[in-house]
Amino acid sequence: MRSDKVRYFTPRDEELAELLMGIGIKRNVSKVLVYLAYTDEATSRDIERGTDLRQPEVSIAMRHLRECDWVETRESKSESKGRPVKIYTLSRPITEIMDTIEKEKRKEARHQLDLIQKMRECISMQ
Repeated sequence: MRSDKVRYFTPRDEELAELLMGIGIKRNVSKVLVYLAYTDEATSRDIERGTDLRQPEVSIAMRHLRECDWVETRESKSESKGRPVKIYTLSRPITEIMDTIEKEKRKEARHQLDLIQKMRECISMQ
């Protein structure tokens, strides 16, 4: 069963999230990814409190993480009446996710360098 303790961002977590933002990962996605990397499982509410993000920001980040297949979701009956609570975990280790991000960023950089080379060729033809 899930613990009721919420994990809060540390300065190290903030630094890692900032580094992810520096390579173009959106702020909310960076924060949620870092939060889940160091938490076994968390509800949306835990993530909101731990990362200081609003509910819509967490929902948007979770959608992106699901699209990338980096997060798994399961439902747990809530303690009170109402709909079940979603519990999130990373679907693979953070190191594998970082490898995927690195490959994508290298691909983007190669593409941009190819475009620069084509621009140089166009300029030299004139």
